[in-house]
Amino acid sequence: MPPARPPSRTPPDGPPSAPLRALVSWALYDWANSGFAALVQTFVFAAYFARAVAGNETLGTAWWGNMMGVAGLVIGLGGPVLGAVADHTGRRKPWLAVFTTLCIAATALLWFVRPDPAFVLPALVLAGIGTIGSEYAMIFYNSMLPDLAERTRIGRWSGWGWGLGYAGGLVLLVLALYGLVRAPGWFGIPHHDALNVRAVMPLTALWYLVFCLPLFLFTPDTPSARVPLSRAVAGAAARLRGSLRDLRNHRHIALFLLARMFYNDGLTTMFAFGGIYAAATFGMDSSEVIVFGIGLNVTAGLGAAAFAWLDDRLGSRRTILLSLMGLVVPGTAILLVKSKTLFWIFGLAIGIFVGPVQASSRSWLAHAAPAEVRTEMFGLMALSGKLTSFLGPFLVGWLTLATNSQRLGMSAVIGLLAVGLAGMLFVPEATAHGREQDRA
Repeated sequence: MPPARPPSRTPPDGPPSAPLRALVSWALYDWANSGFAALVQTFVFAAYFARAVAGNETLGTAWWGNMMGVAGLVIGLGGPVLGAVADHTGRRKPWLAVFTTLCIAATALLWFVRPDPAFVLPALVLAGIGTIGSEYAMIFYNSMLPDLAERTRIGRWSGWGWGLGYAGGLVLLVLALYGLVRAPGWFGIPHHDALNVRAVMPLTALWYLVFCLPLFLFTPDTPSARVPLSRAVAGAAARLRGSLRDLRNHRHIALFLLARMFYNDGLTTMFAFGGIYAAATFGMDSSEVIVFGIGLNVTAGLGAAAFAWLDDRLGSRRTILLSLMGLVVPGTAILLVKSKTLFWIFGLAIGIFVGPVQASSRSWLAHAAPAEVRTEMFGLMALSGKLTSFLGPFLVGWLTLATNSQRLGMSAVIGLLAVGLAGMLFVPEATAHGREQDRA
């Protein structure tokens, strides 16, 4: 017989709102973490790797896609188990600290990756480790929200967190562009051997380290259940098997996780290859890619903040559907246009809808998941987002190699978003009390 579920530490109608300082400190972690996604995975290091380290943009795109696919598989397989362990032990912050440190260390070490094919393997290994650390950390970070905010305010705090994340990415991109990448720079870093681009990596690591501290200092954690780790692991494995079986009793959550599996894979792939696509297809240099990243973070931050109110008013499901439609239409246009100006227009339009679909996915599950297995469910959400996460990067890489066209390769992103949109049509809306009403 599997061990009993740990007792719920949250009243059925949600906890009283935590102090404002605790909530702001929680949201500030998005500000800290976003630098890795913006500067390592998308706009700086990914483009630098494909163009300067790999020495062949087509081959570099394929290698980067394979690395992201392997990292996604590791995240997908391990995330639910870690989430279930945290549900049994009670506390989230120790796990969050471990994986935050892992990501920070890997990011700092990317400084040593020189523009030479000999550094292809170290670059891929470090970027993969950083990706795993970042994504695992977000499982525990996301699951803290329902214990901090009233249920009627989960949507707006989730959206504000994403908005802060894009604002943080914006500020860091500006620092990277004018302080390091674009000559002469504020800090006097020379440009030979790509030192100015490589220096962005320790800057990103330092940013993450400094701005993650308020969460650890001022945001309360759930109490420890005082369960030994070995017993927690055994119990978590048994409970996870039970939860996967029990998903048939939570049809609404199962449908949501299935739909999210596809649209999140599309988003992840878009982020992984956005900088590479801009650099290779539209001939953007490092400075132009960063400027585009700055613009994208502006529109994404504004979209996440604005849609945060809509989430609480219209519901998470409607916000997700609207956002996915807002991603598919301009995303398709980007693959068809040849003008750099039109690429900018449609690319910035995409940014408006990126934050809301992510923030509302987090708030939907925060409403829907039973309190006693909430972190486990966020682990399953990581599984749904990563179980097929190898598919998008692999498809882009293989299609690019087969057709020698990044446009055709990136069409895989639109297909994944469209499948996710179709799946969300069958997902019911979350109620304000954490329960779902399945359709008859």
